[in-house]
Amino acid sequence: MASPLSFILILLVAGAASAGLIVALWPLLARYAMARPNARSSHSTPTPQGGGIAVVAAIIVTLLAAAAIGPDAVLGLWPLAIAVLLLAAVGACDDIIHLSVTPRFAAQFVAVGIVLATLPHETRIVPWLPWWVERAALLIAGVYAVNIVNFMDGLDWLTVAEVVPLTAGLSLLALLGALSPQDAVVAVALLGAIIGFAPFNRPVARLFLGDVGSLPIGLLMFWLLLRLAAGGHLVAALLLPLYYVGDATVTLLRRLARRENVLQAHRTHFYQRATDLGFSVKGIVAGIFVLNLELVVLAAAAVVAPSCWTQVAALALGVGAVGLLLARFARGKPAGKS
Repeated sequence: MASPLSFILILLVAGAASAGLIVALWPLLARYAMARPNARSSHSTPTPQGGGIAVVAAIIVTLLAAAAIGPDAVLGLWPLAIAVLLLAAVGACDDIIHLSVTPRFAAQFVAVGIVLATLPHETRIVPWLPWWVERAALLIAGVYAVNIVNFMDGLDWLTVAEVVPLTAGLSLLALLGALSPQDAVVAVALLGAIIGFAPFNRPVARLFLGDVGSLPIGLLMFWLLLRLAAGGHLVAALLLPLYYVGDATVTLLRRLARRENVLQAHRTHFYQRATDLGFSVKGIVAGIFVLNLELVVLAAAAVVAPSCWTQVAALALGVGAVGLLLARFARGKPAGKS
């Protein structure tokens, strides 16, 4: 079982490395990596992006430090590191020169494929499915997860409000024995790196993650949730990312129903509509953060009391809570409220 003291040390190293690298890279990002407002933007002035470089680098540095202290804790993580660096490189190119869809998706399928190849052959999530069907479904789900984080990273502090509770929840579940020490190191490193990035992204943001950050973060989240599900905790793995999945999936289905080009930039996610309908940025991210804390509690309940009824009740409550928040965003801000 993972140690709380080791969690604190990893958290501090990752947070300090992330914040320090951002400060060091700031002049270069401000000069070469400006995000200019477009059809999906929630900002109105050019803002430096590429903070994800520091986040990804901080995670890698932290994993190397953990390997130096206790190699067994990070044994076998090198394929994941390669996949993360591949997506970071593709994201950096897209931030600077705007890649076409084909190379972006090709790199995402390769990266997710690398991650899936690290799973033992006998690992199953849904045992009644044929093995090859499950692996194909996981490949598609992984690419979708990578893109969900990228699509949803469109508001100051939104990724922070999603990743901090999710990774903190995974760290808690690791303390409960639901994740291996290796998985716990990755979760805590990601948590610390995002916390180090958070002060620079607080509304009004002075720095964005960019695709160089959102794509690798999506892959890391997918890998951690996959490991949780593979350990027999599928409901917990479904609950933790439920807001991002709900907002992105319902928005995608609505756009498909209207026969829109789903690859084109847009502002129809629920959190984007909420800003257009009068909600403040801080009000939106606070609502999502609180919802994610509720999802962490439900996920922990599903792990601690793994009866069928507990699983069903936790999932139903989670879906209901997400649905209520999405409906609230869609209705807009009532007069006189923030």
